[in-house]
Amino acid sequence: MPYEYRDSRKVKVACVQMTCTDEREPNVEKALARIADAAAAGANIVCLQELFTGPYFCQSEDHRQFDRAEPIPGPSSEALAAAAKKHGVVIIGSLFERRAHGLYHNTAVILDADGTQLGIYRKMHIPDDPLYYEKFYFTPGDLGFRSFATKFGRIGVCVCWDQWYPEAARLTALTGAEIIFYPTAIGWLPEEKAEFGESQHRAWETMMRSHSIANGVFVAAPNRVGREGALEFWGGSFISDPNGNLIAKASHDREEILISECDLGLVNVVRTHWPFLRDRRIDAYGDITRRYIDDLR
Repeated sequence: MPYEYRDSRKVKVACVQMTCTDEREPNVEKALARIADAAAAGANIVCLQELFTGPYFCQSEDHRQFDRAEPIPGPSSEALAAAAKKHGVVIIGSLFERRAHGLYHNTAVILDADGTQLGIYRKMHIPDDPLYYEKFYFTPGDLGFRSFATKFGRIGVCVCWDQWYPEAARLTALTGAEIIFYPTAIGWLPEEKAEFGESQHRAWETMMRSHSIANGVFVAAPNRVGREGALEFWGGSFISDPNGNLIAKASHDREEILISECDLGLVNVVRTHWPFLRDRRIDAYGDITRRYIDDLR
């Protein structure tokens, strides 16, 4: 494609891929240190992995784990806000939100470069699989799919299981997002890794890269890494451009800060060459709100 950039807007995006321990404070301190490192390397937007303040506790159904939740604003979001202001970076932090007695969410907080809380996104799709018993803990989100105008561009945020749903990416893109972030906690079950591990990881990456293509947006997915309980988190954090090309990718077994320059001017260029949004048949999509189309009519 003979791309011509009339609106070049370059931002540096960072994904923090790290291990987590049981106690909140060391994880928050590590995340703050990684944010400082990313900012020193020139990052403008820093996204942390899903539920970064502790271990991935959803491997079992245990009422004691609700003690890990906190309000927003609360200690972790306020620490992130202070870091955003100190370093002049936009921060996305994924937290276990205590909204009210008996009402908890898997929530991402979005903080602008001056520390202002721009809003939150509550995870919409909640899984219930072996070692991923999230329905026990999290109420599905009720804020819909949204994006946020930050100092460095308009960003959308979804969380982990949301990444498998093209509807979520599409609706987020339709709110104006130029980059969609997916804080993630996904790993291999030991008994499945040898046979299915490569295929599972490839499907995960391919799915999100397809969101880049279908919507003409950058996608950034920070995943956790390391062994926690019965799960081996596969890392592999990545950033893809609006053509679905991988422009940065992390390892499967190390903590890393993945940083890549994203020219947001490419969004318009790609969308005018591949006009998928123009050619959508919105008059014909009414059945998308049905669970399943049983009759052939």
